[in-house]
Amino acid sequence: MKKISVMIPCFNEEDNVVDIGNAIEKEILDKLPEYDYEICYVDNASTDRTRELIEQQCSSNKKFKAIFNVTNFGQFNSPFHGICSLYGDCVIPICADFQDPVEMIPVFVHEWEKGHKIVSGVKSSSKENGFVYLLRTLYYKLIKNMSSVKMIEHFTGFGLYDQSFIKLLRELNDPLPFMRGIVAEYGDGFNLTTVEYEQPKRRAGKTHNNFYTLYDAAMLSITSYTKVGLRLMTWLGFIIGFLDLIVATVYLILKLINWYNFNAGYAPMIIGMFFLGAVQLAFMGFMGEYILNINTRVINRPVVVEERRINFDEDGSDT
Repeated sequence: MKKISVMIPCFNEEDNVVDIGNAIEKEILDKLPEYDYEICYVDNASTDRTRELIEQQCSSNKKFKAIFNVTNFGQFNSPFHGICSLYGDCVIPICADFQDPVEMIPVFVHEWEKGHKIVSGVKSSSKENGFVYLLRTLYYKLIKNMSSVKMIEHFTGFGLYDQSFIKLLRELNDPLPFMRGIVAEYGDGFNLTTVEYEQPKRRAGKTHNNFYTLYDAAMLSITSYTKVGLRLMTWLGFIIGFLDLIVATVYLILKLINWYNFNAGYAPMIIGMFFLGAVQLAFMGFMGEYILNINTRVINRPVVVEERRINFDEDGSDT
């Protein structure tokens, strides 16, 4: 009997964590009774009652497992580690807030049985804020056009991954794993297919995404999978220098033609200085993101440090 592993990353999800686990179990029992299953919570150091509720569920049902991290390792490292820690025939990561529909599990599994080792869920539409969805669309198109690999638009990591692909993930030894980029880079070799779905609203609680987390995701994708940023800095420097040369030439000609009456003043010079200063600071920050990415990889700290596991056997694999 094949086993389906479902991984639920969570952080301060006391309003959702029990319901999402029960909903996933019911979906598998009703729609996929011929499969064995396990449901694993990966908690990113929650500060509310999330861990307490997970422990209660794990104690009453051995099909539920848990990995507790010592601190919050972010929205990429923790789910990646959770996926690599499970040894079912396939692994399906699902967010705890119900924005990844549990009804897609049978759809993913049926595609998997057709021979697709990776089944990526792609949002065809979303019930979230329309402006936010528009910004995400622009972001995905920007990254897709800038990247050297074929990025999947509106793919957040929700999908199904065969154990053969997860074996590759374990071998990458990447301290900054960006799942969307990894899937796009290696997906063709694992017969990747995409399945569209409509993203529902968050069931309960408040979203943990903010400007900083979205910015962090954007910078990780840009610095890991694009060269355009650095080259854009170089070309923009040449363009600004060329424009400055034209402006300087025009001012010189006007001064020579009308030496005594032409008064350029300090405004153009001050504005130009501040403009160039802003461009330099922006590019220094952009370059710093690349350096930070390199620095993190050189230090090569663990992707995640665990506090403890629940309902795992001694070697960390399935019982």
